[in-house]
Amino acid sequence: MKQGVIIAFMGKTQDRFCEYNSPKTTLEKLQMVQRVKGFDGVEMVFPHETTTPAGINQMMSDLGLRWAAINVNVKKDPQFVPGSLSRPVKQIRADAVAMIKRAKDFAKAVGAPLVTCCPLSDGYDMLFQIDYQTAWKYMIETIGEAADYLPEVPLFLEPKYSEVRVHCQLDSTSKALLLLKEIGNPNTGITLDLGHSIQSQENPAQMLVTTIESGFDVYVHTNDNDTKADWDLVGGSRHFLNYVELLFWAKEYGYNKYFTTDASPRIFNIIDFFERHAEVSLGIWNLVNKLDPKKYRRLMAEENYNELMSLVTREIYRVQ
Repeated sequence: MKQGVIIAFMGKTQDRFCEYNSPKTTLEKLQMVQRVKGFDGVEMVFPHETTTPAGINQMMSDLGLRWAAINVNVKKDPQFVPGSLSRPVKQIRADAVAMIKRAKDFAKAVGAPLVTCCPLSDGYDMLFQIDYQTAWKYMIETIGEAADYLPEVPLFLEPKYSEVRVHCQLDSTSKALLLLKEIGNPNTGITLDLGHSIQSQENPAQMLVTTIESGFDVYVHTNDNDTKADWDLVGGSRHFLNYVELLFWAKEYGYNKYFTTDASPRIFNIIDFFERHAEVSLGIWNLVNKLDPKKYRRLMAEENYNELMSLVTREIYRVQ
């Protein structure tokens, strides 16, 4: 199991009420990743954490770290705060597409396997706020153009129900899949964030299967929440069985990318927090590897619910 982290969480984070931890340079964040037992993968935010490809790759090499992904941030710049890829202002849309293209250039230069984008500022807060017709059309056009550029660097979309908009444009895995179907570019995929999926009242394992069976690739973010908000908790701390089932199906499909942690320490010690996450994730992965998938899938095909639940009790919960 390959595990990594979005390195922004190694530094200062904030919400509407509080600030957490201290600001750090990219090098300092990478040095912290190296200290976490179980992590060697890096997802870096473009352009806010990047410098030159050569400079960043030297840091990565010196610390023995590997690339999980480049995360392109099309929400933070002032012009993108009200939205980016679906805005009615053509120049703003063009600027957002250009940023994704530059992120792909950077990913290719450093050897990162993919670019992921979570367009959180695209959506709405009030009803009658946006023109749904044109917003959807613009999303197809902008994401389509970005996906067509440097097809050897695949573009993954990360859906989320809400935040920073009350209602995000790509509010579910199904909506993101519909968009990818409209675009029709095979060099695209879904960043399946376990917590986002749960917040959208989805079953993450089912969404992984649905995405792959729909002909698109998957990249997994790991965390947990209480379904009310995206709290970015340690994986398995609220939805243990969901996490087990997700890793079960990831193994069935031969998933070989990083499981990248999109979790936020906030009040907890950063190193300890991520080591607990790495520990439980690896523990669940090892547990899944001890299960007999043929037996589970045979019982599914037979609709033998009683024996399936007995297996879950004995082999996963281990309370018998």
